[in-house]
Amino acid sequence: MRALVCRELSADLSGVRLERAWPDPPPPGPGKVRVRLAYAALNFPDLLMTRGLYQMKPELPFVPGGEAAGHVQDVGEGVEGVAPGDPVIASLATGGLAERALLPAAALRPVPDGLTLAEAAGFTTMYMTAFVALDRRGRLAAGETLLVHGAAGGVGLAAVDLGLVIGARVIATASTPDKRAFLAERGAHHVIAPEPGFREEVKALTGGRGADVIYDPVGGAVFAESMRCIAWDGRLLVVGFASGTIPQLTANIPLIKGFSVVGVRAGEHGRRHPEDGRACRAAIDGLAAEGRLRPHVGAVLPLGDAIEGLRRLDRREAVGKIVIDCAA
Repeated sequence: MRALVCRELSADLSGVRLERAWPDPPPPGPGKVRVRLAYAALNFPDLLMTRGLYQMKPELPFVPGGEAAGHVQDVGEGVEGVAPGDPVIASLATGGLAERALLPAAALRPVPDGLTLAEAAGFTTMYMTAFVALDRRGRLAAGETLLVHGAAGGVGLAAVDLGLVIGARVIATASTPDKRAFLAERGAHHVIAPEPGFREEVKALTGGRGADVIYDPVGGAVFAESMRCIAWDGRLLVVGFASGTIPQLTANIPLIKGFSVVGVRAGEHGRRHPEDGRACRAAIDGLAAEGRLRPHVGAVLPLGDAIEGLRRLDRREAVGKIVIDCAA
């Protein structure tokens, strides 16, 4: 079968290529399910893994891709609740950028009503990250002000969406006029550029108080300036470092300003608290089925162009999710 394979770690994706004779997964054994993948979504960790810079370092060679959607092909002994032909969301560590995958039955769940397979492929990571961040870690409440950085990307856009569902006043930042226009149409109350000095805009928009919750998947200088526009008792959520720079925290600033810096790892939250992880997934699935959450698929590329998709992700060109058509 075809698959995107990383054979060597590299900074420029030179060790990654499409292969047409990658081993097909075997028939499923007990508790396993073989899935014909329809779409896979790209995430920043997929790119980092090809460079050896992610906390999980799969053994070479490996197939990137941490989330996908498709149809059940066949099931192993003892598997209940899914049958051949069922549309499912697949949560993987790796292996999503291929035509088929063999997975534990527990790694699959039904596609929420109302979502296409392309939308379902990119649904879980973005909304689980936002839900764990804003609900479990950030305790965002209706009426509070939420500042979302990198708001046009997958996890940023999910935070905008969920903040609106919660009833927060959402300020979104994005790097280009087109992205800012998109966010305004999406419903963000205020959209600003993340240029040096944005803290003054945030203060002006909040009457000098600052944002109650700041969601930061960018890091670097954005994090440093965010500390200057957060409200007393605010929560500064560390989601990632898409800028490539891990910021340094001067401890006297949260002491003086009375805010908390809170790390967010949605996957680890689910592993350490499996019952609550299931509750979080059920919550976002329910909101999707009600039509209150719906991922934005900004681009669909064929499997043969998956490397280009990763490059777009690296260049910060994605609006919403970049999704790969595994059959094309």
